[in-house]
Amino acid sequence: MSLALSTLIYEWRRYMAAVIALAVAGLLVLSLVGMFMGIGKNFTATIDRSPADLMVLPPDSQGFGSSQPRRNIPTLYQHPEVVEVMPYTQRWAMWANFPSPGQSAKRDGVQVIIVDPIEGAVTLPTDFPEDVILALQEPYSVVVDATSLAKLGVKVGDKAQMNGRTVNVRATISNYPSLFNSMVFMSRQTAKLLRLYDEGPRVGSLLVKLRDPSRAAIVAQDLNNMSNKQFRAWTREDLARENQAEMFKESFIVIMLGFMLIVGVFIGVVITWQTLQGAILANIKEFASLRALGVSMGNLNLIIMELSFWVGVAGLMMTGILLVGVTALANAVGLTMFYPLWSIITIAIMLLTIAVISGLLSLGVLKKSQPADLLR
Repeated sequence: MSLALSTLIYEWRRYMAAVIALAVAGLLVLSLVGMFMGIGKNFTATIDRSPADLMVLPPDSQGFGSSQPRRNIPTLYQHPEVVEVMPYTQRWAMWANFPSPGQSAKRDGVQVIIVDPIEGAVTLPTDFPEDVILALQEPYSVVVDATSLAKLGVKVGDKAQMNGRTVNVRATISNYPSLFNSMVFMSRQTAKLLRLYDEGPRVGSLLVKLRDPSRAAIVAQDLNNMSNKQFRAWTREDLARENQAEMFKESFIVIMLGFMLIVGVFIGVVITWQTLQGAILANIKEFASLRALGVSMGNLNLIIMELSFWVGVAGLMMTGILLVGVTALANAVGLTMFYPLWSIITIAIMLLTIAVISGLLSLGVLKKSQPADLLR
């Protein structure tokens, strides 16, 4: 074990402030990234968990809100490997509960997600259990995420109104929380009864199931070649990456993350630098002893730099522990957190860089480690 690492282990209390500062700096930025990406994941949860192999959107769109001509559906069937094409249909409706005595009335806008409650249907999320599928097959039945029950003022078995028509809350699902408008799932037949679905000339995104899912990238290229610029086919992975990139093109998100990054770096550098300086000064006689034994100033500088590196590693480990706690707390209140690999790598490099810079700024303290001071 090196001298720097053993010093950090045996005198960890001296360096704890630096470790905590680095952990807070990393947590500050990562939690914001996780929150924004989690919100984006909530919006695309039904797509991410769809059995579809390809998603077909208008040629100039990377989102699911834009419409396209319905005639694109038969065009897609011209490819021999396409076995099913269905539109992804989302509507908006006004929700109102029937309050029981002592209960407050709830009225809110909701997202209506229309699915086909048949096992293996391309519009049916893969994580819907059998009891939920059976419940959706009943006329006028709806399903909501368990975290939305209180917001909507209902429980399983209650009736509610959507656009003035009565529906039955027949079951709940998990992992579809929403900070804004709650998601309400219903069958295509129920949507027709509620006048929330029509078969007009335009549709939203198209979900495509292939004969061989492993050829999704090849089929997507084939479809794009035959599209005549009327649509664009995406694999799920490519569309997810594009959606993530689109989120960070929003100026508000970029400004917030940039500001928090600057604040985090400033806090990390200042506190880590001051803590390292204080710890080195507290051990200045030990460093003077090393110089008296013939250790060069260059080697002492290397010890300080290695020590700062290990402080960065410890800060990185604490960031991971704190992030697990923050994620668990967010999930408990229905907030999805998602951390792309690039964000974790970026923060890891940032924390190690802060630690190394703080070590460099602390090297001047070693000039006070004069061997002659040992004789005083």
